[in-house]
Amino acid sequence: MIINPNSDLEMTAIIQSNVEKYAKGEFEVVCKATLGASKFIGSYEDISKSVTGMKELVYKNEKDFDGFIIACGADPNLDLIKEITVKPVVGIAEASMKIASMLGHRFAIIQTTKRFVPNKEALIYKYHMEGLGFAKVSKKGISNYRNEEEIFNTAKLAIEEDGAEVIILSCAGMTGLDRILEKKLGVPVLDGVICGLIIVTGLIKYGVSTSKIGRFKLRR
Repeated sequence: MIINPNSDLEMTAIIQSNVEKYAKGEFEVVCKATLGASKFIGSYEDISKSVTGMKELVYKNEKDFDGFIIACGADPNLDLIKEITVKPVVGIAEASMKIASMLGHRFAIIQTTKRFVPNKEALIYKYHMEGLGFAKVSKKGISNYRNEEEIFNTAKLAIEEDGAEVIILSCAGMTGLDRILEKKLGVPVLDGVICGLIIVTGLIKYGVSTSKIGRFKLRR
């Protein structure tokens, strides 16, 4: 199950359509929006509004699904969800950064506005990726998470000016744009949602999940 931490049904449908293309019928993927959450996760207050709905999605669906993906570039409530379920849980920021670190010397995470840069830098530090990755936004920013031209221009700057060798599309709503941009940019471009699927399906096949003896100890 893919949890979209916001309540935007249009973004949820975009994610669902793209992951079905990736799965090719080999496994079932269901993407659900979070009821009661904001339409877009753009602040810590938005993250707090998504807590109840995200927990309910896990509790109601834990028996029916083998793993969970948090489909937001901020990895909202990721640690909480890892704690409350015995199933493997992956955040798309976490997954994409770790895969990017294996594909090139430096990676750039494309952001839509300057507002999100400090938050992404905090995640880079949390995942021990400092020195490997950085957040990038153009002066004009990106007006819409589906605007291919604006995303391309920002990524091109990251490559030419900052030495990025891998590009990460930060927002789950950018899913499906990776191959289009990769052809134009000539470097690996990572779709965070697909990165999450790669890792969570691997964990499921391997039969491993989050350790429960310390930080993520299950208490219910």
